[in-house]
Amino acid sequence: MKAAFAVLLLVGAISCKKETDSRLSSSVTNDNSVQQSKIASITIGPQVWTAKNLDVSQYRNGDVIPQVTDPAKWSRTTTGAWCWYNNDSTTGAVYGKLYNWYAVHDPRGLAPEGWHIPSDAEWHETGEYLGGTAGGKLKEKGITHWFDPNVDATNSTRFSGLPGGYRSEIGQYCYINYLGLWWTSSEYNLTSAWYRRLLCYSNFLDWWRFPKTMGLSVRCVKN
Repeated sequence: MKAAFAVLLLVGAISCKKETDSRLSSSVTNDNSVQQSKIASITIGPQVWTAKNLDVSQYRNGDVIPQVTDPAKWSRTTTGAWCWYNNDSTTGAVYGKLYNWYAVHDPRGLAPEGWHIPSDAEWHETGEYLGGTAGGKLKEKGITHWFDPNVDATNSTRFSGLPGGYRSEIGQYCYINYLGLWWTSSEYNLTSAWYRRLLCYSNFLDWWRFPKTMGLSVRCVKN
């Protein structure tokens, strides 16, 4: 797993592109101010998850989360920020927003009322419940959004995990249609935090840590 991760980082400057159908939205379009009952959800074992990637631009208290498009500014930002992949709102309509970990950790609350960003332990619980092919059970089926081969993708959980790629710590956009990455709320150290990852060539749900300045997708779990 670590060897594969190292290979990905070596070629991390590559920005993968694929045509997407903007009608197939995988973002939670509800603002944080809406009632939690309007947020689409799925159940995996004992946990209730949002059915789509987070797509809010305000914290729970109504404060605006800055959108940061400039790469140099993104790399220097140590407070909450978001972006669309390639700064493209049509891509955001499919995959949701990418957030740095500072937004995830902000005390004003990134998740809607009644929800929270899952910890590393909560993601681990999901992986254990689903077993060794957890990644295949979480990925959207087919190659509408995932690159071929989308190994063992059944979406039996209805999680509909999509490969939204990420934004690197220097502001580059990488691996859309190839990787899906989601922040956990768990810090590793002062500069990095844990995440979970789905891949087009694997049926695993794996994990590692990234600098907090990276931009990743976010899902929420019900309180």
